[in-house]
Amino acid sequence: MLGCTTTLPAQAQSAPRIGEPVMEYRNRLPEDEIIYFVLPDRFENGDPTNDRGGLKGGRLQTGFDPTAKGFYHGGDLKGVHKRLDYIQQLGATAIWLAPIFKNKPVQGPPGQESAGYHGYWITDFTQVDPHFGSNADFKVLVDAAHARGLKVYMDIVVNHTADVIQYRDCPGDCAYRSIADYPYSRRGGTGGAPINPGFKGDAVQTSENFAKLIDMNFAYQPFVPRGEEHAKVPDWLNDVRYYHNRGNSFWKGESVVYGDFVGLDDIAAENPRVVQGFIDIFGTWIDDFGVDGFRIDTSKHVNSEFWQAFVPAMKARAKARGIANFHIFAEVMVDGVDTATLARYNRTDQYDTLDFAFTWAVVEALGGERGPEALAKLFADDVLYRDGPDTARQMPTFLGNHDIARFATNLRKRLPGATNDELLARVQLGHAMLLTLRGVPTIYSGDEQGFVGDGGDQDAREDMFASQVAVYNDNRLLGTDTTTATAHFGTANPVFTQIATLAALRSAHPALRRGNTIVRAADDKPGLFAVTRRDQASGEQVLIAFNTSAVPITRAIAIATDVTGYTTLAGTCPAIVSAPGSVSLTLPAFGYVVCQGRTRP
Repeated sequence: MLGCTTTLPAQAQSAPRIGEPVMEYRNRLPEDEIIYFVLPDRFENGDPTNDRGGLKGGRLQTGFDPTAKGFYHGGDLKGVHKRLDYIQQLGATAIWLAPIFKNKPVQGPPGQESAGYHGYWITDFTQVDPHFGSNADFKVLVDAAHARGLKVYMDIVVNHTADVIQYRDCPGDCAYRSIADYPYSRRGGTGGAPINPGFKGDAVQTSENFAKLIDMNFAYQPFVPRGEEHAKVPDWLNDVRYYHNRGNSFWKGESVVYGDFVGLDDIAAENPRVVQGFIDIFGTWIDDFGVDGFRIDTSKHVNSEFWQAFVPAMKARAKARGIANFHIFAEVMVDGVDTATLARYNRTDQYDTLDFAFTWAVVEALGGERGPEALAKLFADDVLYRDGPDTARQMPTFLGNHDIARFATNLRKRLPGATNDELLARVQLGHAMLLTLRGVPTIYSGDEQGFVGDGGDQDAREDMFASQVAVYNDNRLLGTDTTTATAHFGTANPVFTQIATLAALRSAHPALRRGNTIVRAADDKPGLFAVTRRDQASGEQVLIAFNTSAVPITRAIAIATDVTGYTTLAGTCPAIVSAPGSVSLTLPAFGYVVCQGRTRP
């Protein structure tokens, strides 16, 4: 950390206690957590005997090819269990697992096949994919995590299943067919024969109405191929009546909700049978395993009425299981600092949204010639959320992920001439923002080891264990001379040590977890960004300042008039204020400070 040292209370320097009482960790609020996000296949191989998922044949049958970035590599739930010590050493308090449900092993047209290693091509919602282990293995993992005071969040999918349903009249890439041009009431379009008499449209979401939707040939002619009639579990998911069957989404208008997600079977979540079916499916995972929350994939592609029924049902199910603060957060992907879109779904759909706006605000602040103004706007817009800043504090924040690329990747795109040392400094400053500003910090596994990636999707999904993928292993990692060709579960990388230090700091200070945010400075070019965070319950207030530029700065910052001086938590803080309501700070290039305020009685 350039120019930063950190002083922590002794109790904050230790990992959570093994055997911590169940009610203690379950009583933590969402904003008290630090989440570690794991793709099990890419994390650790705890049981090589399940690498092929019990299947026979080559990679197109088993999905296993550790040399190819789009296939299974061998990581599993036993591997996650094996590395719980490592996760706690980093300072994480919750583990978010990418979907672990049974997937279609391989899909895609000839020559473009890839595997379901990521977990988003589900065929069986009731069991763990055999590549990852068994339901029993998952229970062991959850129980072991809980014994350490770690929460476990499941990644769930409602929008789609694996690609099983085909169209007789479109064997390839099927374009989206709209409700206006292909209404439910006509076979094959507006000029076709009348079908589904009495069906009032899917806005009337009653069982009686959907019982009249019988003929599904209004847009395409959907069918389940021979031999796959019972490919999906539960069995009701094999009925084409529970899918939209309108072809591929083009990501605009109604196709966002009604279109197939790149060929994946798009579920008709307007149907009451579907609503109850998924309440039963995911409620069982709460009942049987005691998981602590859900991350929802592709949530904006599902109608709001579904979430308005599902989210309260899941929280009620969790409460009955003794899980007081069941956290449900969802992927509403935006491409910029678009708080309005996140807030719209947050209000209508009742879940918390993953804070993509935070991600892009930090990338903008640290990725070029623009200043940190976007961060100031981000926090000003917190009033747009369902419960304003109280909601914003519960939204998971992150720097990059398995879809949009790693933080280091997005910085390199914007700063092609940056040296590795400069990139490391910017990455560390981003992590300082992540771990001290409002929201629930979420670390994508590998970031703490200096993984840099080459892009999004498959290019951002490197192995933590020794990789055999050439396009992963050609990158030198930040903070080290090594590559992903060797395993990375050490604690010496400077990004790891910084995260662990700041995670302990966050856990020790309520203002860094639950404090409201007052922006004190936000330059319009690379330079100063400063906030005060104040916890209403304890009265603790902490001043946090960042220098996003490549040169040192000294600046006066307006503060509360009752602050008389500061205790250094990170960096170098002034012991006394310059004058009531003002303090002078000096920050090195890409440096930051975290200062606990002392106030007059």
